[in-house]
This record gives sequence, C-alpha cells and structure tokens, in this order.
Amino acid sequence: MIEVKNVSKNYGPVPAVKDISFTVEKGHIYGFLGPNGAGKSTTMNMITGCLAATSGSISIDGHDIYREAIEAKRHIGYLPEQPPLYTDMTPFEYLSFVGRAKGLSKNELYDQMETVMEKTGIADVADRLIRNLSKGYKQRVGIAQAILGDPDVIILDEPTVGLDPIQIVEIRQLIQELGKEHTVILSSHILQEISAVCDWVIMISQGKIVASDSMENLLAGTAAGGSAGGFIQLETEGKESAVRKALENIEGIKNLSFAEKGSRLSVTVETEDNAAPGDQIFMALRHASLPVFSMTDGVPSGQNALETLFIQLAGESLDAGAAYAADKAAKKEKNSKKAPAGQSPLGDAYYGKDDNKADAEKKEADAYESLFEEKEDDDQ
Repeated sequence: MIEVKNVSKNYGPVPAVKDISFTVEKGHIYGFLGPNGAGKSTTMNMITGCLAATSGSISIDGHDIYREAIEAKRHIGYLPEQPPLYTDMTPFEYLSFVGRAKGLSKNELYDQMETVMEKTGIADVADRLIRNLSKGYKQRVGIAQAILGDPDVIILDEPTVGLDPIQIVEIRQLIQELGKEHTVILSSHILQEISAVCDWVIMISQGKIVASDSMENLLAGTAAGGSAGGFIQLETEGKESAVRKALENIEGIKNLSFAEKGSRLSVTVETEDNAAPGDQIFMALRHASLPVFSMTDGVPSGQNALETLFIQLAGESLDAGAAYAADKAAKKEKNSKKAPAGQSPLGDAYYGKDDNKADAEKKEADAYESLFEEKEDDDQ
C-alpha cells in the first residue's frame, strides 16, 4: 500500500530524517512511535506529499507521491497535528467544501457526508460554527474530513494532543472502528495510545527507523515481554455490586477485588495477558454514573516492555541533544576568546574605530562645516 525507500529530509544543514525505509500493508493499524523531535511529523508530511523529500522515493498503491501526486493522494486521508479547519464554517459547510475539493459528485458527497458525520459523532453539531466547538469536536471534524472520500489509508498525526481524558478515550475508540475498514497510521509519542490501539509499531529515533514489527513480536522480543498479565488500580464511589455489573462485559478482565477506603471503594482489576482494558473500564464506570477519582497506569508487563524500549530511544535522543548543545556552547566560547570583551571579532574597522578612517571622517565633516559657513556668509 505505502512503500518508503531510502528517504531523507534535511532542513538546511540539519538532517531531520536519515535514509529511512519501511512498508505499510493493508489491514493494520500502524503506530509511528518516537520521542518529540524524532522525525515523526516530517515523515508523515512527506508520505502525504505536503513536504518534499531531499532524497529517496515514496509510492502510494504504486503511484509516486511526487510524480503522480493526484492519483497517489486519492488513496490518502490526512489529519495533521493542527486540524486544517475553517472556523467560520459549520462542519456541514466545511465537509461539503472538502468533498468538492476531493472531486466527489453531488450524490456521492451528501451520502458520504452523512456517513462520516455519523461515524465521527458530529451530526449533532453539524450546524454550529467550528470556532464554537470544543477541541474534541474539532478533532472529530478533522478526522471526518480525512475519511471523506473513503481513502484506503488514513494518517493521523498526534490526534489526541490537548484533549481531556474522556475525549482521548472517545478518539481512540473511533480510531479502532476506522481500523476495521481502513489502514490507519497513527503518529504519537504516547505509549498508552500506541499499545491500546495499534497492532504494528514503527519506532523512529533521531531520524532513523530503529524497529518495525508487530506489537506481539516486539513485546515477545523484550526481556519483560510475554508474562502473565497485570493490574489496574482505581478508586470510585458506590457499591461493589454496581462496579461488577458495569465491568462484567469488558474483555481482558481476569478478576476484581475490592477494599473500603473511607467513603470510597478501592478496586483492583487483574488483567489477562497483553490486555489493555483501561479505556473501556473508564468509559463503563462513567456510563454507570460511577465517578473515577484515580486510576493508575497499571499496564500489563508486556506494555512495560514497550515502555522500556521507548525510554531507551528517548534517552538516546536526549544524550544526542545534550552533546549537540555542549558542542555548540564550546564553539561559542572559543569564538568569544578571539576578541576582547565588548569588541566584535570583525575588528575595530567594522565599527569605524580605525584611526585612519576616523581621521578621514573628521576631515570630511570639517569640509561640510566650512561649506555651510561660506553659504551663510553669502546669504548675509
């Protein structure tokens, strides 16, 4: 579906992406994972044709993204980190505009608009101005424009940044639903998001691909991977029976145990191997009107393995950044020693402090002054 071959991107002398290659196949939700500044957004922009690569090639369903841009982009729906919304439009007006820009006929357009608004849950706000919507709804409108036209691949760049916990859970559930019909690429630095949604992970660090494998293989290939489940600890309010009823249909829960903690109920949820039901637990308790006061990130040990690998990559990036900063500081200090404090390395002449130049300027000024004096005498 997508083939990236030996792609590099430089911003001036600074390399952002360094000779990366990977393939995206149909039927998966891909997690593009890496620390901030690793090159994720740059890579997403190159795949979608929004940014030209310095070298290498990218093809979408056999079409080169630069030479056959229109054909290649027909297969892609893209949500950048900042949704490209016209805030003086309503979602209905905006999607109508996007659909026409994508070349949809009138009948196709309105049928698809109805479908995507229903999928993304924005039908109730279709006639409100986008600028008056919450950030969560704006993200949903952004996703709606990405899936309009029924593209084969949907690319989402940091889709949950700035959302509250409820909105994050809702967007993740939406992404999982989209993954049933589309290939999805989700760029993020949030571990829980990748582990909860994706079945294939591509890791990037310092502009280089350092891992590309299924979630299962990545977890099995680490020291902490493949062990026997984990625990989620939470505090809520209500009776034990109400909590059991709210959580009884959630997959991945092995056992529940309870303890009174003052006026609150402490719940320990034991999860099955490699299960991550945290989002479903949160939403189930919310729908049952059981407030969640705290919820630990009690991910299974396999996900801890993913966290260990991610921290290792982030640590490498931090080390590289520190080394770069130290080198830059050393060069600055070296340059500052070439001239006395308060003096430009370019020399006195740059500021007109050269003695010969100063004498010349003084003579020129005296000449001007004498001319003015002679003119005044004539006037008199």
